Amino acid sequence: MRGRSLVSRAASIASAVLGAVLGGVVGSFVVIGVTLLLKAGMDFAAGRSLLYIVIVPLLGLTVATLVLNGVGTTAAEGHEPHPWRAFPPGVIRADISADVVDSAGEEERFPWRLAPIRALAIVATVASGGPMGTEAPAAYLGVAADVCIGDRGRWLRRLLRPAALAGGAAGVAALMAIPLVGTAFMLEIGRRRRAPLSAERVLAAVIGGFVGWAINRAFDLNLIRLVVPKEPPASFTMAVVTAVLIGGLSGAICSLAGLAVNLAKKWEARPAVRLALGGAAMVAAVLVLVRIANPAAAVGPGGGAILWAEGANALPMTLLAVCILRALITTAAVAAGGCGGVFVPFLAVGDIAGRVFAPGLEVGHDLAGAAGAAGGISGGYRLPITAVMMVLGVGGPHLATLTCLATVAVAFYAALAAEALLVRMRDLVIARRQALVH
Repeated sequence: MRGRSLVSRAASIASAVLGAVLGGVVGSFVVIGVTLLLKAGMDFAAGRSLLYIVIVPLLGLTVATLVLNGVGTTAAEGHEPHPWRAFPPGVIRADISADVVDSAGEEERFPWRLAPIRALAIVATVASGGPMGTEAPAAYLGVAADVCIGDRGRWLRRLLRPAALAGGAAGVAALMAIPLVGTAFMLEIGRRRRAPLSAERVLAAVIGGFVGWAINRAFDLNLIRLVVPKEPPASFTMAVVTAVLIGGLSGAICSLAGLAVNLAKKWEARPAVRLALGGAAMVAAVLVLVRIANPAAAVGPGGGAILWAEGANALPMTLLAVCILRALITTAAVAAGGCGGVFVPFLAVGDIAGRVFAPGLEVGHDLAGAAGAAGGISGGYRLPITAVMMVLGVGGPHLATLTCLATVAVAFYAALAAEALLVRMRDLVIARRQALVH
C-alpha cells in the first residue's frame, strides 16, 4: 500500500514537472509576443505630441469598452451560448486579474475562451499609451494559453493545472526578467483564494518562473526597466530612517490608490457613463501632469515619469504631486473601463514617492526610487513576497538591498494602517450622519 502511494506521489510530481515545462514555454512565447506589441505602442506614444497623448489613449479606452461591452455579451439561460464573447452575469469584464485569482488551484475553471476578446481590449488600452501595466496581461495570457492547450484531451488535462500555473509565472518572469518574481506573483495572488501551497504547485511555479526568465535571457529582451540602487546609505541609522520614511509614504499612497482602483473596478454604472466620466478625469489629470512634468510622464504605466524624475532635479513637492497624479490617472483609466494591470503603475508611483525624500535624506535617487518601487508593490498590490523577490533579483550593494527589504515590510504595515484609518474615518462619518437623522 505504501509503495503504491509512493508511486502515485512520484507520478504526480512528474506530471507537475512535465506540465510546468510545457506551460512555461507556451506561456512565455505568448506573453512575449503580446508584450512586444504593447511595448512598441507605448514607445511610439512616448515620443508623440500632447494632442496624441491626450486623444489616442482615450480612443484606446473607447475601443476597449466597445469590444468588451459591444462585441461581448452576457450569458443568459435559455439562449444559445457564445463562449468566445459571453461573460457570466455580474462579472467585471475588464478585470483580467480576477479570473487568475478565482481559478487558482482549479485552473480548469479558467474561462480561456474569453481570452481573445480581452486580448483585444488589452492591446487597445495599453498599446495606445494608456496608464495601465503589462503584468496582469502577462499572467492572464500565460494562464489562458496553457488552459487552452490543456483542454484538448484526457492526457493533456492531467497537465493542465501545473501548466497553467507555470504559464502565468513564466509570463511574469519573462516580463520582469527575474525568475522568482513570476513564481511569487502567481503563488501569492493564488493565496487570495486560499489555493494550497502543495509541492506540485510550488514546483510548477518555480519551473515556470525559471523557464520565462531563461527565454528572456536567450533572446536578450528588455521588456521593462527596473531601477538598480547603486549607492548604499551612508550608515545603518540612515538605512533605517530611509526605510521608515520611504516605506511609510509609498505604502500609504499606494494603499489608498489600491483602494481607489478596487472601487473604480466595482463602480456600477453603464459603460458609456464610465467611459465619459473616467475618460474626462484621466484627460484632466494628464493635462495637469504634462504641465508639471512633461508629456512622456503621462504615457503608459509610468516608466516615462520615472525617467523624468531621474533627470529633472525636481523639488520634493513637485515629485509628490507627480506621484499622486500618476495614481489618479491609472484610477481614472480603470474607472473608464481600461483593461490592463496596476502592478507596474504602483511600481512607478512608489518609485516617485521614494524620490520625494532623496534630497532631505541625502541618499541616492536610485536607492530612493528602488526602495519606493518595492514599497509600492508591497503596500499597493499587497504582494510583499513578490516585492522581496524583486528586490533580491534587482541586486545592488548589500546595505542598499537591506534598506529596500526593510522598506517592503514598513510599506506593508503602513498600507494596513492607512486602510484602517480610512475605514475608521468612514465609520465616524456614517455614525455622525445617523446621529443627525435621529
